[in-house]
Parts: sequence; structure tokens; C-alpha cells
Amino acid sequence: MAQFTTLYSGSSGNSALVEEDGRFLLVDMGRSCRMTTNALKALGLAPENLCGILVTHEHSDHVSGLAIFLKYHPVPVYGSAPTLEYLLSHGLVPADAVLIDIDGRTQDVGGFSVQSFETSHDSVACRGYRITTPQGKVVSIATDLGYVSDEVLANLLLSDVVGLESNYDRGMLMAGPYPYYLKTRIASPNGHLSNDDCAAAIVMLAQNGCRNFSLCHISKENNTPELALENVRAAMHEAGFADSTQYTLYAAMRNEISPVIDF
Repeated sequence: MAQFTTLYSGSSGNSALVEEDGRFLLVDMGRSCRMTTNALKALGLAPENLCGILVTHEHSDHVSGLAIFLKYHPVPVYGSAPTLEYLLSHGLVPADAVLIDIDGRTQDVGGFSVQSFETSHDSVACRGYRITTPQGKVVSIATDLGYVSDEVLANLLLSDVVGLESNYDRGMLMAGPYPYYLKTRIASPNGHLSNDDCAAAIVMLAQNGCRNFSLCHISKENNTPELALENVRAAMHEAGFADSTQYTLYAAMRNEISPVIDF
């Protein structure tokens, strides 16, 4: 059996975990080394069994814990070449870190098979990941994207678990305190994914067999977990999934480990 969860999720920091038989991968590390290692300890996981860290992009809420963590636990870091170059040139990873460009091929990472795919975000070269465990289970993660492109959808389809951004509620964003330029940036095709767009994507995925979903990167200022969940449940009900026991749906927690999805 495999497991998926987030160690923390939101604008203050993001990290997701895929585990099978004690070995695991992390996607991003946007909080401190101490907070991350404490979360792993709470899950009964040893850093020595971490096979690698997949980095989506260089923004601080996804990489701020890397430099210190890698000094104590020098595992390989995977990502797009531009992102890895940025991390190295800006001192966000140690100078001797093992950095592996994962674009354009399927990469074996400690027995996990990993494919990257492009996501539309205002960063150097943002990526999502499709991870196949040694036992053949599939987790796909896309946490920073302005819209769900055909490439993103193709990589999310037929996954056992999908971690997808549900960043903002349109009404809250537009009525909220952010300056206009920031509201425009968030709602742009290179910004973040709205509750409505996330819900529409999840319906398509559910119609094609996926049944386990985690709503990630929920904004503290422009959303609530309850709103994000309500949007998805309403869309699923309208699409014919009237019984919520037909699928598993969680809103990823901001400052603590989210419920674990077994699959």
C-alpha cells in the first residue's frame, strides 16, 4: 500500500509526500528543516529513507527549507534545468548538492518512476510531477498553475491520487485587500488556480476513474478550506457523484500534516 499526504500547504510553505514500503519522495520543501523533519518523524519516516526531493519551482514557499536540510541529509534534488540553476546560483541549495534535470524523460528515483510536466506559473520553469510507485500506483501533483492546460490534464488523468491547487475564491480575491496588480497576477493564466477551475478539473478526472483528491495551496487571504471543498462537492454532485463516499477529498492543511490518503 502507498500513501500520499502534505506536510504543510499554502502560501507560507508547501511540501507533499509519496511513500511506499517505508521509502518516500518529497515534492518541495517550503518550510524549515526542523518543521519538515518533525513532520517526517510524526509519520514514522526516517530521512535516511528519502529517495529524493522533487522541486516544482524556485519561489520561497517551495524551497526555503532545502539548504539546511540538504546539509544534514544530502539526497538528490530533481527539477527543470532552469530551476536547478536558479537554486544553485542563489545559494538556495549547497554548492555540492546533487542536482538532476528531470525534464524530457522518465526518471527512476529510488524505484519511483517520475515524469515532469509544465505548469503555467510566473516562475523560471514551473513543473508538476506524475509519480509511479514501485508497486505501480500513480500520484500526480500540480500545485502552482494559472490554468489546467491539455498537458497538465493529460498527466493528471488515470492517477490514483491527484494533488491539485485550489488557491482562491474569485469573489474573495476581488473583494479582498490585495492591490489590483496582485489580484491580476493571481487570476492570470500564469498565476494560481481558482476553486472553480480546480473543481471543473476534478470532475473530469473523476469521470475518468480517479477517486482520491487533495486540494493544495489554499490561500489564507482569498479562500477557506470550507469554500474549496464546497466548490468541488457541488461540482461533483452536479456531475452525478451524488454520494460523497464515492470519492476521497481533503483540503490540505496549512501548518500541519494533512490526513493520509492510502491507495
